[in-house]
Amino acid sequence: MRRPHIRSVAVAVAVTTAATGLAGTAFAGPDTGTAHAAAATTSAASVVSAARAAAFAHAGATGVSQGEELHAQDVMIDPEGARHVRFARTHRGMTVLGGDLVVHLNRQLSYTGVTRAADHTVRPAAASAAKLSADEAERKAASVAKGDAGTARLVVDARDGASALAYQVTVTDSGTTEAAGARTVVVDAVTGKVRSNTPNNDEFLSPELLDTLRERGEIADPATGIGARSASVATAAASSSAAAAAVHYPRTAKGTGKSLFVGPVPLTTTQTAIRTFVLKDPTRYGTETRDAKGSYTESFARGKQIATSNDVFGNGATSSRNSAAADAQYGITKTLDFYLKTFARRGIANNSKPAKGMVHWGSKVANAFWDSGCGCMLYGDGDGDMFKKPLVVLDVTGHELTHGVVDATAKLEPTRVDADGNQYGEPGSLNESLADIFGSNVEFFTNNPKDTPDYLIGEKLGLAQKFLRRLDHPSLDRLEGTVDYWQPEVYDAEVHAGSGVSSHAYYLLAEGSGQKTIGGVRYDSPTYDGSTVKGIGRAKATAIFYRALTRYMVSTTDFHDARVATLKAAKDLYGATGVEYRTVDQAWAAVNVSEANTPADQH
Repeated sequence: MRRPHIRSVAVAVAVTTAATGLAGTAFAGPDTGTAHAAAATTSAASVVSAARAAAFAHAGATGVSQGEELHAQDVMIDPEGARHVRFARTHRGMTVLGGDLVVHLNRQLSYTGVTRAADHTVRPAAASAAKLSADEAERKAASVAKGDAGTARLVVDARDGASALAYQVTVTDSGTTEAAGARTVVVDAVTGKVRSNTPNNDEFLSPELLDTLRERGEIADPATGIGARSASVATAAASSSAAAAAVHYPRTAKGTGKSLFVGPVPLTTTQTAIRTFVLKDPTRYGTETRDAKGSYTESFARGKQIATSNDVFGNGATSSRNSAAADAQYGITKTLDFYLKTFARRGIANNSKPAKGMVHWGSKVANAFWDSGCGCMLYGDGDGDMFKKPLVVLDVTGHELTHGVVDATAKLEPTRVDADGNQYGEPGSLNESLADIFGSNVEFFTNNPKDTPDYLIGEKLGLAQKFLRRLDHPSLDRLEGTVDYWQPEVYDAEVHAGSGVSSHAYYLLAEGSGQKTIGGVRYDSPTYDGSTVKGIGRAKATAIFYRALTRYMVSTTDFHDARVATLKAAKDLYGATGVEYRTVDQAWAAVNVSEANTPADQH
């Protein structure tokens, strides 16, 4: 790994089941890519203990040193026997930014290898060497981010080959962030230099893309409407109110969402009184969508709970505030179902906690965000000028919630962010790509005829080019300049443009090269070297990429690292001599990512 990410929010170092998801593990099946639950032969605690001991015993490989502690963030026990523990690191009690690593063990809990972010030993100055006070760091952070600084805390910044003593400060209500969001500022404690200043939100539409659309004078006004009301949904809504008498509250109810983009949909809701139904799903950990009422709050508790008297939410048009909420809740629950039924992943952080969303966020916000601080989705209504509708379409939700999954696993981040908020670098590009890959898979999983599954992203936004990005031939996206193949220049590409490399590799792995029609959409996927790739199917390709993300990717993983990670995942699931392993290698070579052209300074 050449350069770690530059954006990192504070990580919790206390190891608790609620915070880390250590109560369970995900099991990816080796045959179809479908998740299977299996009984672990060893406890999570014993795996963590063995992995921690192995990390220090193999310090030359893992990079840990005296005075450091490893704090388990996730434990994964694979049915074929491997165990993996993802650690955050502290040095003399200070969080190490870019210090994450995954220790790999076999069934007998013997060390088999490590995946690490920082490729150097961390040797920072002692805390007593700080020349800046915490107050001075807070003032500097508030000045550069133009907002309200929280408490500065000492950290070790091990990113980009450094071992710097620094302060990390969260700045809220930033005047340099879209819709006054929060930023994380890292200030060198010795020199006073601002080492990084980055937004905490992952936004669906980049500042650069929004500028491009404005320059073109483009207006995105997608068609909406509830369509014909299905009998099954009507029955569900009617039966919910008919059964309301003589019951105890709260209780699970079956309601209806009249959404903007996919018509009437069934929603599981919470009935709290005879004529009160809340948009909260008790069968999915209490997952809920609320109304931000035009505020810029990043506190879900401040959102207004959405309730109706008839268990029907919305009217299929923007004239009802609840229409966008129906789309959001539907998309969030379908994304949860995809991750649960495909990978046995229980919630975004795999900790059986609710996913959350807030619609009508801010005033005239033409974007949607995954907010890592809130742990929720934030949906703007559009600016009323360029974007006429709320950004609550299904693949946007699947894309943004996948950023939450990445936050809970590899924590892939860009290597730099410019003054306008545009992000750059391969780890950030890989993050965007995985969000597109799994966002597309949410569509295939949902299989709603009013949002036909495809390998296109943002096809229902109403853009002139009919999609925002596409996985089969990324460079057909003229708005963001998405690339088909890796070149050295991609290392510092804007993340949505660079995402095409791994998205293209995934498509080739799943569907192969050349022409193909799927669900009425015509694809024609080229290759860098003119080779022919025969796909192994979407289920296997998706299982490989998920296994690679959760087991073999860290915050600094770039495209060449991702190739190695997916090869390891394919070996785990299907063996090193199978067609799956060979096709992974062919797919990456077809986008010009190979062992032969791995940058010399990567390892």
